[in-house]
Amino acid sequence: MDLRKLKTLIDLVSDSNVSELEITEAEGKVRIVKGGGALVQGYAPPPVYAQPVAAPPAAPAPAAAAAAPVVEAVAEGHTLKSPMVGTFYQASSPGAKPFVEVGDSIKVGETICIIEAMKILNEIEADKSGTVTRILCENGQAVEYGQPLFIIE
Repeated sequence: MDLRKLKTLIDLVSDSNVSELEITEAEGKVRIVKGGGALVQGYAPPPVYAQPVAAPPAAPAPAAAAAAPVVEAVAEGHTLKSPMVGTFYQASSPGAKPFVEVGDSIKVGETICIIEAMKILNEIEADKSGTVTRILCENGQAVEYGQPLFIIE
Protein backbone atom coordinates (compact mmCIF):
# COMPACT_ATOMS: atom_id res chain seq x y z
CA MET A 1 0.00 0.00 0.00
CA ASP A 2 1.48 3.34 -0.94
CA LEU A 3 1.97 6.14 1.57
CA ARG A 4 -0.56 8.53 -0.04
CA LYS A 5 -3.33 5.94 0.28
CA LEU A 6 -2.30 5.23 3.88
CA LYS A 7 -2.32 8.94 4.75
CA THR A 8 -5.76 9.34 3.17
CA LEU A 9 -7.09 6.46 5.28
CA ILE A 10 -5.61 7.96 8.45
CA ASP A 11 -7.22 11.35 7.65
CA LEU A 12 -10.60 9.69 7.00
CA VAL A 13 -10.51 7.84 10.33
CA SER A 14 -9.43 10.92 12.28
CA ASP A 15 -12.16 13.11 10.68
CA SER A 16 -14.98 10.59 11.19
CA ASN A 17 -16.78 8.85 14.04
CA VAL A 18 -15.08 5.57 13.11
CA SER A 19 -12.74 4.43 15.89
CA GLU A 20 -11.07 1.51 14.09
CA LEU A 21 -10.46 0.55 10.46
CA GLU A 22 -8.84 -2.61 9.12
CA ILE A 23 -8.07 -3.22 5.42
CA THR A 24 -6.61 -6.37 3.90
CA GLU A 25 -5.06 -6.27 0.43
CA ALA A 26 -2.69 -8.47 -1.56
CA GLU A 27 0.31 -6.53 -0.21
CA GLY A 28 -0.67 -7.01 3.41
CA LYS A 29 -2.99 -5.86 6.15
CA VAL A 30 -3.32 -2.37 7.69
CA ARG A 31 -5.18 -1.55 10.89
CA ILE A 32 -5.81 2.03 12.01
CA VAL A 33 -7.15 2.66 15.52
CA LYS A 34 -8.27 6.12 16.62
CA GLY A 35 -7.22 7.12 20.11
CA GLY A 36 -5.42 10.26 21.33
CA GLY A 37 -3.67 10.11 17.95
CA ALA A 38 -3.87 7.71 15.04
CA LEU A 39 -2.04 4.44 15.49
CA VAL A 40 -1.11 2.58 12.35
CA GLN A 41 -0.25 -1.09 12.52
CA GLY A 42 1.08 -2.94 9.51
CA TYR A 43 1.24 -6.71 9.19
CA ALA A 44 4.62 -8.16 10.02
CA PRO A 45 5.61 -11.78 10.54
CA PRO A 46 5.93 -12.82 14.17
CA PRO A 47 9.34 -11.99 15.65
CA VAL A 48 11.90 -14.73 15.96
CA TYR A 49 13.82 -14.66 19.20
CA ALA A 50 17.15 -16.33 19.75
CA GLN A 51 17.24 -18.78 22.61
CA PRO A 52 19.57 -17.63 25.38
CA VAL A 53 22.59 -19.85 25.70
CA ALA A 54 23.72 -20.33 29.26
CA ALA A 55 27.16 -21.93 29.46
CA PRO A 56 28.42 -22.96 32.86
CA PRO A 57 31.34 -20.76 33.97
CA ALA A 58 33.57 -23.80 34.43
CA ALA A 59 33.13 -24.98 30.82
CA PRO A 60 34.85 -22.49 28.47
CA ALA A 61 36.82 -25.24 26.67
CA PRO A 62 33.74 -26.97 25.09
CA ALA A 63 32.49 -23.60 23.83
CA ALA A 64 35.83 -22.98 22.11
CA ALA A 65 35.77 -26.50 20.66
CA ALA A 66 32.24 -25.90 19.29
CA ALA A 67 33.44 -22.75 17.51
CA ALA A 68 36.30 -24.58 15.78
CA PRO A 69 34.09 -26.52 13.25
CA VAL A 70 32.55 -23.23 12.08
CA VAL A 71 36.00 -21.89 11.26
CA GLU A 72 36.81 -25.10 9.36
CA ALA A 73 33.59 -24.85 7.32
CA VAL A 74 34.46 -21.32 6.19
CA ALA A 75 38.07 -22.29 5.46
CA GLU A 76 37.10 -25.02 2.94
CA GLY A 77 36.43 -22.50 0.15
CA HIS A 78 35.10 -19.10 -0.81
CA THR A 79 31.71 -18.33 0.75
CA LEU A 80 29.27 -16.41 -1.45
CA LYS A 81 26.95 -14.48 0.87
CA SER A 82 23.51 -13.00 0.30
CA PRO A 83 23.66 -9.31 -0.64
CA MET A 84 20.09 -8.74 0.62
CA VAL A 85 17.17 -10.04 2.63
CA GLY A 86 14.67 -12.05 0.61
CA THR A 87 13.65 -15.48 -0.64
CA PHE A 88 16.28 -17.76 -2.22
CA TYR A 89 15.46 -19.54 -5.50
CA GLN A 90 17.78 -21.93 -7.36
CA ALA A 91 15.94 -21.62 -10.70
CA SER A 92 14.25 -18.91 -12.75
CA SER A 93 10.82 -20.53 -12.38
CA PRO A 94 9.24 -23.50 -10.60
CA GLY A 95 10.17 -26.72 -12.38
CA ALA A 96 13.03 -25.10 -14.33
CA LYS A 97 16.58 -26.43 -14.20
CA PRO A 98 18.61 -24.84 -11.33
CA PHE A 99 21.18 -22.21 -12.33
CA VAL A 100 23.93 -24.23 -10.64
CA GLU A 101 24.25 -27.56 -8.87
CA VAL A 102 26.96 -29.03 -6.64
CA GLY A 103 29.97 -29.87 -8.82
CA ASP A 104 29.24 -27.25 -11.52
CA SER A 105 32.07 -24.98 -12.69
CA ILE A 106 31.15 -21.31 -12.64
CA LYS A 107 32.71 -18.07 -13.82
CA VAL A 108 32.65 -14.57 -12.33
CA GLY A 109 29.45 -12.77 -13.35
CA GLU A 110 27.47 -15.95 -14.03
CA THR A 111 23.96 -16.00 -12.51
CA ILE A 112 23.85 -18.65 -9.79
CA CYS A 113 20.54 -17.95 -8.03
CA ILE A 114 17.69 -15.47 -7.60
CA ILE A 115 16.71 -13.64 -4.44
CA GLU A 116 13.21 -12.22 -4.43
CA ALA A 117 12.91 -9.04 -2.39
CA MET A 118 9.80 -6.85 -2.37
CA LYS A 119 8.37 -8.79 -5.37
CA ILE A 120 11.50 -8.04 -7.43
CA LEU A 121 13.56 -10.96 -8.70
CA ASN A 122 17.26 -10.13 -8.25
CA GLU A 123 19.76 -12.28 -10.12
CA ILE A 124 22.76 -13.04 -7.92
CA GLU A 125 26.03 -13.43 -9.81
CA ALA A 126 29.13 -15.38 -8.87
CA ASP A 127 31.86 -13.17 -7.42
CA LYS A 128 34.52 -15.86 -7.88
CA SER A 129 35.27 -18.50 -10.49
CA GLY A 130 35.53 -22.11 -9.36
CA THR A 131 33.47 -25.18 -8.59
CA VAL A 132 30.31 -25.12 -6.45
CA THR A 133 31.02 -27.53 -3.59
CA ARG A 134 28.01 -26.78 -1.38
CA ILE A 135 24.63 -25.08 -1.65
CA LEU A 136 23.77 -23.84 1.83
CA CYS A 137 20.12 -22.83 1.28
CA GLU A 138 16.96 -24.67 0.29
CA ASN A 139 14.81 -23.50 -2.61
CA GLY A 140 12.17 -21.05 -1.32
CA GLN A 141 14.04 -20.43 1.95
CA ALA A 142 14.07 -16.95 3.49
CA VAL A 143 17.61 -15.56 3.66
CA GLU A 144 19.15 -12.68 5.60
CA TYR A 145 21.73 -10.12 4.53
CA GLY A 146 25.20 -11.68 4.74
CA GLN A 147 23.90 -15.25 5.08
CA PRO A 148 26.16 -17.79 3.32
CA LEU A 149 24.53 -19.19 0.15
CA PHE A 150 27.25 -21.17 -1.64
CA ILE A 151 30.74 -22.53 -1.04
CA ILE A 152 32.97 -22.18 -4.12
CA GLU A 153 36.43 -23.76 -4.47
